[in-house]
Amino acid sequence: MSDRFSLGRLWAMVTKEFVQMRRDRMTFAMMVGIPLIQLGLFGFAINSDPRALPTAVLDADRGPFGRAVVAAMQASSYVRVTGLVDSEAEADQLLAEGKVQFVVNIPPGFSHRVARGERPPLLVEADATDPAATSGAIGTLNVLAASALDRDLTGPLARLKPSPPPFELRIHRRYNQEANTQYNVVPGLMGVVLTMTMVIMTALAVTRERERGTMETLLVMPLRPLEVMLGKIAPYVVVGYIQVAVILLAAKLVFRVPVVGSLGLLTVASVVFIAANLAVGFTFSTVARNQLQAMQMSFFYFLPSILLSGFMFPYRGMPAWAQAVGEILPLTHFLRVVRGIMLKGNGPGEIAGEVGALFLILLIVSVVAVRRYRRTLD
Repeated sequence: MSDRFSLGRLWAMVTKEFVQMRRDRMTFAMMVGIPLIQLGLFGFAINSDPRALPTAVLDADRGPFGRAVVAAMQASSYVRVTGLVDSEAEADQLLAEGKVQFVVNIPPGFSHRVARGERPPLLVEADATDPAATSGAIGTLNVLAASALDRDLTGPLARLKPSPPPFELRIHRRYNQEANTQYNVVPGLMGVVLTMTMVIMTALAVTRERERGTMETLLVMPLRPLEVMLGKIAPYVVVGYIQVAVILLAAKLVFRVPVVGSLGLLTVASVVFIAANLAVGFTFSTVARNQLQAMQMSFFYFLPSILLSGFMFPYRGMPAWAQAVGEILPLTHFLRVVRGIMLKGNGPGEIAGEVGALFLILLIVSVVAVRRYRRTLD
């Protein structure tokens, strides 16, 4: 062979790589699909300034000035009134379950006291577990207080227009008084770490057996697909609980994140989430032909999980279609569970819906994984 550089040999090598790339359709799909998904998510779905945040109104005044304040809030586009509540207990329940972002509490006699120039307080309670989701709206509400009643303060009441505003707006940041982002990020990391490690480790399980040539041993043994799946998953559940313990200890001792709710309840909810991720990883391992493809599929799944679950960006800032995609991801529901238990002190009733969604995802993915499991080496 000649030692001189040959364009012919170079072209042959380039052609060979293109042929190999064409045959490995999975890798080629990842190379094209991941940039397209990133463009779509960051271009259309991600919004760090959410608007139309669901808001409940507790109106004990029933007067014109209270209604005018609520109308002014809605006109700002940051607030979307979803309904009226009749008691503080009902308002607290909606905040605890995450069904509303704000509760506007208009006290009795609010309109009468405004007319008398007494500057009555108006309380806005905010779910501040995710400070980024409420910061823009809170800033707007503080500015809004100065002009919310301008149209109504006419005639004899025009004297109330000059500053200070005719009422005092009080913002109560629930569950995270100081808007500390660590209170939001650190509990969320538990779900992110579990998603990444559980899916990847399990996705490599079956493909590793196939590449090492030990799949034949599994196939000749009297094992049903469900038994193989559970046998592969069970050891990683223990690993997942070790990760949960490490993150909880770091959250408490290093980052000083409060744990208001029950750790036992969090432990029970975590096993469902871990199992759902392991089932997803097992499904990937039955589709992939080698460990490289299994790894690629895992990252392909991990990207929308971290972007559409509400971990990095406010969930309510995304369009409806992106929220619909987020609802089918286990991480979305687990983030609500872990933040609800640790920061809000939620009990079984408040997290039942999210845990039920995780059970449903686990059931569907497990059925797919068992059916996809190959009993032969073809």
